[in-house]
Amino acid sequence: MYMHDAIPSPCACTALRKASRAITRVYDAGLAAHGLTTCQFALLRHIARAGEIALSRLADALVMDRTTLYRVLRPAEAAGWVVTCAAGTGRMRLARLTPQGRALIARAEPDWIACQATVRAQLGESGWAALHGAALAVQALGAGATIAAAPVAGVGA
Repeated sequence: MYMHDAIPSPCACTALRKASRAITRVYDAGLAAHGLTTCQFALLRHIARAGEIALSRLADALVMDRTTLYRVLRPAEAAGWVVTCAAGTGRMRLARLTPQGRALIARAEPDWIACQATVRAQLGESGWAALHGAALAVQALGAGATIAAAPVAGVGA
């Protein structure tokens, strides 16, 4: 008997990581012409929505640890898309977009919208809704919240 024979179902973590890499490839390809990765685009959009945001809050919003955020933020700062500055007293730092960062989002957004449309068309409306519901549930689980099991189409009664 092999060890994998005793495992009752596929690993959720592995399945999600594979799905994440696959969908990232779709968006990275769509944003490549702008010199952006999906992760950088998400960073810029979060900062844009906030106007100015503490790095700790930005890390929380992106579900990243601060070390990962700083690794993603550094190239965006070097490119002139984002500036960070001290927030008064203490160690808190704030991020905000530069005019170049805002212009980049405006140029890249139509291609991001096209990626969204491609994914939505591939999944269909029910698959799109299920994806978002499952993503929110997994994020809540990662945040330590207790989640109620949602019914899955074609599974169970």
